[in-house]
Amino acid sequence: MATDLHELLRSLRVWAPEVTELPPFDPASAPGDPLTLFTQWFAQAVAAGQTEPHTMTLATSDADGLPDARIVMLHGADAAGWSFATHTTSRKGRQLAARPYAALTFYWPVQGRQIRVRGPVTVAPAEEAQRDLRVRSTGALAAALTGRQSEVLGSVEELASASEEAWDRASREPQTEAASWTLYRLRPDTVEFFQGDARRRHLRLNYRRRETDGWSTELLWP
Repeated sequence: MATDLHELLRSLRVWAPEVTELPPFDPASAPGDPLTLFTQWFAQAVAAGQTEPHTMTLATSDADGLPDARIVMLHGADAAGWSFATHTTSRKGRQLAARPYAALTFYWPVQGRQIRVRGPVTVAPAEEAQRDLRVRSTGALAAALTGRQSEVLGSVEELASASEEAWDRASREPQTEAASWTLYRLRPDTVEFFQGDARRRHLRLNYRRRETDGWSTELLWP
């Protein structure tokens, strides 16, 4: 007999102490800009053994305003914004062309932390996208060369054939370019840092970009 979903859900715990350590967080001592705090928290997540801390949820919306979300990889974060990549012809690529605004969410349960980033998205120069692709693995290049992301697939065999051809080309020509592969940058309007608390007194520090220059901060109720 299949396990009842509700029973299974009730058996689970959030931030079980044997696998999670909730670190202290003093918002009053936070740096003046979110990128500095993000870099600190990211390094701490890596040190704490968080699995794949560089993966994040990317939320977009289509031309009708309908939302969509998926997991992607962070390619970098600097003064220009948080970077990720995809094909312009993919579903998210088309959505970003129609509505160039998105949100990112990082979740690091090993420390009970999440970070939410929201703002307009721009396209990086094509040479930057190809340079970014070249420093990644052969598999990443093969996947980019396979292309046709989000299109209807006729069969598993069709995918296997196209992937095999792309892997062969990526191995023989590691400098080849994937024309539709694009690097995007999200320049945040807001960045929220959430620190979980065992007694549910979660701390939420929100950075908001000023219209002139710099950032203002505010605490949010959990």
